[in-house]
Amino acid sequence: MEHFMGKEWALRPAGGVTGEAYIAEQGDQKLFIKRNSSPFLAVLSAEGIVPKLLWTKRLENGDVITAQRWINGRELKAFEMREKRVARLLAKIHRSEDLLYMFMRMGNRPLAPAHIVKMIEEKSSALCLQLPCIREVLEWLRENAPFVAAAKHVVCHADLNHNNWLVSGEENLFLIDWDGAIVADPALDIAPLLYLYVPEEEWGLWLKEYGISLTAEFRLKMKWYMAAYCLETILWHGERQEMDEVARWTDVMKGITHEDALGEGNDRL
Repeated sequence: MEHFMGKEWALRPAGGVTGEAYIAEQGDQKLFIKRNSSPFLAVLSAEGIVPKLLWTKRLENGDVITAQRWINGRELKAFEMREKRVARLLAKIHRSEDLLYMFMRMGNRPLAPAHIVKMIEEKSSALCLQLPCIREVLEWLRENAPFVAAAKHVVCHADLNHNNWLVSGEENLFLIDWDGAIVADPALDIAPLLYLYVPEEEWGLWLKEYGISLTAEFRLKMKWYMAAYCLETILWHGERQEMDEVARWTDVMKGITHEDALGEGNDRL
C-alpha cells in the first residue's frame, strides 16, 4: 500500500476487523484509503450516505483501492441512535432504488427468513452449541418464518452499531462500513436498532419518522429478526470461545423471546 501511494504520503492503519483500511496524510491533505471496499461505494457516495468517494484505482493483482474524503467528525453515541436523523437516513437507504438495482445486478439475491434459519441451524450444529434455549428459539423461528415473509426487499446494512454512524463537523450524518450489506427485509436492520438503542415507548415515533406504522404484524417481524440476530451473535461468540458473551446474549435473547405476546402469528414464546 505504501508503494502504491508513494513516499510523500504517510500511511497508518485505520483500525477495523479486516485491517484493510488506512489513513493517508500529506501536509494538510488527509484521505481514508481502503482495499477492496464495497463495490457499490460510488452509489453510496453519490447519494450522500458515505463520505465522498474521490477516486478508485485497480492494482495489477486485481485489488481495488478507493480514496474517500476524510471526515473530521465523531461516531454517534448510543443514546443518539433514537434521533430523527438516524430514522431518516435509514429510510433513505432502504428506499434507494439505485442501490437495490446495483446490488441485484451483482448477483445478490434476497435473504429470506427460511435461509436465515437454515444458516443458524448449520452453524449451531457445527459448533455443537446445543443449549435448550437455542433449540427452543430456533423452533420458534422456523414455525414463524412464513408469517414474516417480506413484501418488499431492500439493501440492508446489517451492522447498525452506533460506531458505524459518523457525524461530520457540519453535523452531516453518514453510515459507513458496508462490507456486510445484504438484500433482505428492512426489519433485519430496524429490529436490532430499536431493541438495542431505542426505548420501547418511543418505537412508534421513531418508525413514524422512518415512514411506517408500528402494527402488530411489524412487531412480530421485529421480534423474529431480533431473535435471529441474538442467535447469530451467540454463535459468533461461541465460535471464538467467548463464553461470557454467549451468556450475556443468551440473557438478551431470553428477555426478547419470553416477553408478552407482541403480535399475530404462531407467537408461542
